[in-house]
Amino acid sequence: MMAGHVSPEAQVGGPLAVLNDGDIVTVDAEHGLLEVELSHTEIKSRLKNWEPPELKYKRGVLFKYAKLVHSAAEGAVCY
Repeated sequence: MMAGHVSPEAQVGGPLAVLNDGDIVTVDAEHGLLEVELSHTEIKSRLKNWEPPELKYKRGVLFKYAKLVHSAAEGAVCY
């Protein structure tokens, strides 16, 4: 199994942006769930200190993708 289209949300500061190595993430395809074992308070605390990472690409297709694609919740459409 693979979880895709999570990087756009992480790049713009969604909850996925503050996951750390060792955080427990559950993917339940049968029930359509993607969950992390963190409290809302912990997520808010991490987001307060979060800064967006610098884009790795400054031009080309991957730059366009990073700048224009929206999250999977919005259809992962590139505008």
